[in-house]
Amino acid sequence: MRDGEYYLIELHKIKSKIEFLNRSVSQEELRILCDWLPSNLSGVRLLDTTNGFNIDNLEEPLDGILNLGKVNNIRFINRFFIQVNEKLENGQFYIGRFESIKNRYLRKSRKLNPFHFSVVFLFEFLFLRISPKIWGLKKMYFLVTRGRNRLLSEGEVLGRLVSCGFEISGVANIGGVHYFRVTKVSEPIVGENPSYGPLIKLNRLGKNGKTIKVYKFRTMHPYAEYLHDYILKLNGYAETGKPADDFRLTFYGPFLRRYWLDELPQLINVLKGEMRLLGVRPVSARYFQDIPEELQKLRLKHKPGCIPPYVALNRKGSKEDVLFAEKEYLEMKEKSPFWTDIKLFFKSIYNIVFRNKRSA
Repeated sequence: MRDGEYYLIELHKIKSKIEFLNRSVSQEELRILCDWLPSNLSGVRLLDTTNGFNIDNLEEPLDGILNLGKVNNIRFINRFFIQVNEKLENGQFYIGRFESIKNRYLRKSRKLNPFHFSVVFLFEFLFLRISPKIWGLKKMYFLVTRGRNRLLSEGEVLGRLVSCGFEISGVANIGGVHYFRVTKVSEPIVGENPSYGPLIKLNRLGKNGKTIKVYKFRTMHPYAEYLHDYILKLNGYAETGKPADDFRLTFYGPFLRRYWLDELPQLINVLKGEMRLLGVRPVSARYFQDIPEELQKLRLKHKPGCIPPYVALNRKGSKEDVLFAEKEYLEMKEKSPFWTDIKLFFKSIYNIVFRNKRSA
């Protein structure tokens, strides 16, 4: 049988199964699903559900799960993903879909005039996005909405999936809806307190390689920390030394970062004795692996700081310039620890105030 004929037969099988659930699908959706699904569909369980009860009652054995129920309508998202995880063996797949905040507002902006859209945006952002994160309002939010039509970013959904033991193998934006294909690789790894509020604590390497919790104002969507390796694998680093094309950033994130506002809570780390006002940036264990070994050894001898050396030395914000400035600073500090920090601290203030030096 020719490949083209086989492909058409598979498309017909998938379409028939989906139509059985009273769902209509476009040709583009069918093509993606055909690429993602195995040739033998007998072990694939096709669902249209947001209820974990239906996951628990799936007949076994199975090869994978295709669920057309939107993640936006799931009341307990992590619990649902964990139930899917428990139903699968390592290497088996789960395909689902969701509407991102960005696509939701693109859809509404086409239907509403600018004034009405602004009102809707403000109301939905405050009620559907902010209130579920505030103690006291959370219960009211779920009482009114029952967890349906939740505002979810692409970063949050994919981050939740990774935290629940999945590896992302495919993402496609089709007609304003994101489809994802993930593979089970482990048991759920989600911590007890994933970052979800405006003030977050990030695991960073401190002096002597000790892991410290660095305080910052949130500039990324919830669960973004679980996607660091995925983003690097997908896009690599930008010239600034940060992940390129990072969709995990909130719409206000770039502003907070540019004017250093997100780093103000690091003063808590300074008061705790874990950081200094001036010093090398506190970086993640993953980023630390990409630093030259010679600089790694120098870095571990000193506490990280709030203001990085490239600001004090008035260097560019590219990854190479930042690392070169850190090496120069640490070598200066080895010779004259006290005066180096005093001199460069005032230089950094001058560069920020009078030379308009901004965060990379």
